Amino acid sequence: MTHDYSLTRNFCIIAHIDHGKSTLADRFIEKAKLGNTRGPAQEQVLDNMDIERERGITIKSQAVTIPYTAKDGKTYTLNLVDTPGHVDFSYEVSRAISSCEGALLLVDASQGVEAQTLANLYLAMEHNLEVIPVINKVDLPSANIPMCLEMINHDLGLDPDLCVQVSAKTGLGVDQLFEQIVEFIPPPSGVDEDPLKAVIFDSHYDSYRGVIVHCRVFDGCLKKGDIVRFMHGGADFEVEEVGIFQLGFIKTGTLHAGDVGYFVAGIKKIGDIRVGDTVTKLSNLAKEPLSGFKDVQPVVFSSIYPVDANDYEELLNAIERLKLNDASLVYEKDSSAALGFGFRCGFLGLLHLEVIQERIEREFDLSIVFTSPSVEYKVHLKKNNEIVEIDNPLEYPDQMLVEYSEEPYIRANVITPAEYIGPIMNLAMEKRGVQTNMSYLDSKRVELQYEMPLAEVLFEFYDRLKSISRGYASFDYEVIGYRRTDLVRLDILVNGDQVDALSQLVFRGNAVSRGKVVCQRLKNEIHKQQYKIAIQAAIGGQIVSRETITAYRKDVTAKCYGGDISRKRKLLEKQKEGKKRMKMVGSVEIPQEAFLAVLKSDDSSN
Repeated sequence: MTHDYSLTRNFCIIAHIDHGKSTLADRFIEKAKLGNTRGPAQEQVLDNMDIERERGITIKSQAVTIPYTAKDGKTYTLNLVDTPGHVDFSYEVSRAISSCEGALLLVDASQGVEAQTLANLYLAMEHNLEVIPVINKVDLPSANIPMCLEMINHDLGLDPDLCVQVSAKTGLGVDQLFEQIVEFIPPPSGVDEDPLKAVIFDSHYDSYRGVIVHCRVFDGCLKKGDIVRFMHGGADFEVEEVGIFQLGFIKTGTLHAGDVGYFVAGIKKIGDIRVGDTVTKLSNLAKEPLSGFKDVQPVVFSSIYPVDANDYEELLNAIERLKLNDASLVYEKDSSAALGFGFRCGFLGLLHLEVIQERIEREFDLSIVFTSPSVEYKVHLKKNNEIVEIDNPLEYPDQMLVEYSEEPYIRANVITPAEYIGPIMNLAMEKRGVQTNMSYLDSKRVELQYEMPLAEVLFEFYDRLKSISRGYASFDYEVIGYRRTDLVRLDILVNGDQVDALSQLVFRGNAVSRGKVVCQRLKNEIHKQQYKIAIQAAIGGQIVSRETITAYRKDVTAKCYGGDISRKRKLLEKQKEGKKRMKMVGSVEIPQEAFLAVLKSDDSSN
């Protein structure tokens, strides 16, 4: 029996964060009667992490195969790939997009087109996808449908007549959207007889079966028993199980050209496979892999330490388990004089870092401390024109050996209502941003484009952008390369001893204000001792900021009522000598709360 490709449709849902992708996916599943028929319906069916449900965001791409009987009486197979909306996970979005022929571009009826909407539309256009514009949340009292239609026409350049108006929450318009998918999204092209070519768009780890690979077959046919090769990774495996996604895994035994599904092949490490790799058969190798593969590069680095040093083994186990489900997490062993043994980790962005932190604390019940996030700098040394890449402040060489340093820059797009332009420009200038473009999308909204250092975005930029624009401004960025900067290492000294876990690499112009903030926060957190404690911020040998914690003072002259002043002075001098001796031998215990207070947000003044 030949496979009928004309009844298959592969599509994804793309949108800005929080525009209703997962809710729309819920309605599709509900209409297809794939959901749980007993008990209460569950929101965000495809999001299977607690954090995804609580924050209302999608972190991992998910896929589901939906059978749909159209008005023409034919039953179609609709393969939906639900994608993340946050900029940190844009590589996941691009891989999901490359597995489809069409995309539903969601626009929030009250918010309109935002930065990530545009970024995802450009990704879809690069892959020549058929894009159907969808206005979601039309049931909201604040919905402004004429504005959205104008934006779809003017900002996105899409045909507003194709636009479908839906409410993912209530299910309004979903049937019409199904018909649009069948009518406008083309069926896959590909032949079962050709050599196998399938792209991996995701994977996850199952403790019983090993790695489960999520793939889209472009050419050829994948069956149980085939020996497959990963063309970039070079490893060969025998396929043990093949199937499609519904709300569980449905074994089918075969994936034809154009299908989206999974296979299990006894792969023990998720590191053996990489998202974007091409799978082919050993018996009939494809000549070349599918285009678009790239290794995901972490852009934010931070060290993780257990609060209790005895939890080191548990932390190692937790990170290894997370790595199995998240191939983009990079880590290596690290140690600190103040915090003991830990791990230096690389992340795709700040949200990725927060998600990993929450998962370690929740899923493994561990208390952990993160050091201040940093980016990767390129340091050019005077000797032999050598270049070293550094993401850890402790590896920064002596300033005398450094010719100059470079830091990663990003191109940031901000879309905002016109009344917030002034404060947003001030914020961007504070963060060393250089404006490269400004265009009015319509009479009320402006798109601002900046080139700015990635390091400046790590600290509070997104939070402050949202607060000064009352949540209306949207932000999207891409890394554009390295540029020269004046980089220094800011060290924190407590009682003359350097606290390595609090060292930071900062732009020289920000070093003094950053040092003041850290010193003030430590002063508030470190307990008083019997002697004065100096907290200092230093660049090399130069102290740029200082705070002093006063000593407990015992009134040793209380028993000297009356009498000669020299008796009192003698007692005070004796006390002074004792304090001096105590300071020389005493060591200051820095509580964990002090690290947390400094690291949570150490750029509020900057």
